[in-house]
Amino acid sequence: QVVSIYRPSPSGRFASPMSRPEHSAPPEIFYNEEESRKYTTSSRMIDIQTKMAERALELCLLPDRPCLILDVGCGSGISGEAITDAGHAWVGYDISPWMLQIAGEREVDGDVVLCDAGQGLRFRPGTFDGAISISALQWLCNIDRRGHDPFRRLRAFFTSLHNCLRRGGRAALQFYPETAGQVEMITAAALRCGFGGGLVVDFPHSTKAKKHFLVVYAGFSGDMPQQIPQGLQDEVDEHNRQTVAVEKRERNTKKNKKKAGQSHKDWVLQKKQTQRHKGLQVRKDTKYTARPRKDRF
Repeated sequence: QVVSIYRPSPSGRFASPMSRPEHSAPPEIFYNEEESRKYTTSSRMIDIQTKMAERALELCLLPDRPCLILDVGCGSGISGEAITDAGHAWVGYDISPWMLQIAGEREVDGDVVLCDAGQGLRFRPGTFDGAISISALQWLCNIDRRGHDPFRRLRAFFTSLHNCLRRGGRAALQFYPETAGQVEMITAAALRCGFGGGLVVDFPHSTKAKKHFLVVYAGFSGDMPQQIPQGLQDEVDEHNRQTVAVEKRERNTKKNKKKAGQSHKDWVLQKKQTQRHKGLQVRKDTKYTARPRKDRF
């Protein structure tokens, strides 16, 4: 998962970005232990990822009930926490072992899997009510190894995504395109695999707040609207956004902080009870609950 800033040139084409991590190394190499921990502990990155995940969930137009969501490129689980806060369960996958190890250390509520999105992931058909992805899709547009074909890898990804979504299920995939050609290639691959939908651009006239979301749906369903949501058009006050972000982080920190004298096990049991009240499926409490886990990666 990557945040990279780029600016449109006067001709309307995408100018060269200040830095694009996908040009440095393949994601499983770029996100080593140092980079993964730096990414996960940055309050600015956490705030950006959380806001984009919340927007992606909004674009999915999920029904008013707890849903099962697929998080593509879940990283250390920052976007997954936004899914949990919205009252949904989730499964995520990522290509970086270090990112997933940190997700385990953070005790995220979702299940995580080590997988390359360009090879697809075989879930049972119709498993998920929706899917989101934050800052991961652009990595599939690169040729990292001999024999890699970006369009073929995109088709493999969208084919498996279409298969695992329920009928009418939506996916909101945020990405940072380097060129207009990448937007066309990604959109064409999705449509070729049976998806409907299109591109939603938030704040198209802003150089910093502009965000691209590919919003696609797997067929039609009676309880799902057929139109694509409109992109946000309002002007963005960066100062106000930062102020709100700080206040929100303070609230979240206070909410998730253990009470004085409360043991780790009591805190875990209280968290699981809160999830049960939300209607989420939670594993039964056993003598192994809240015990330290061994590293898996």
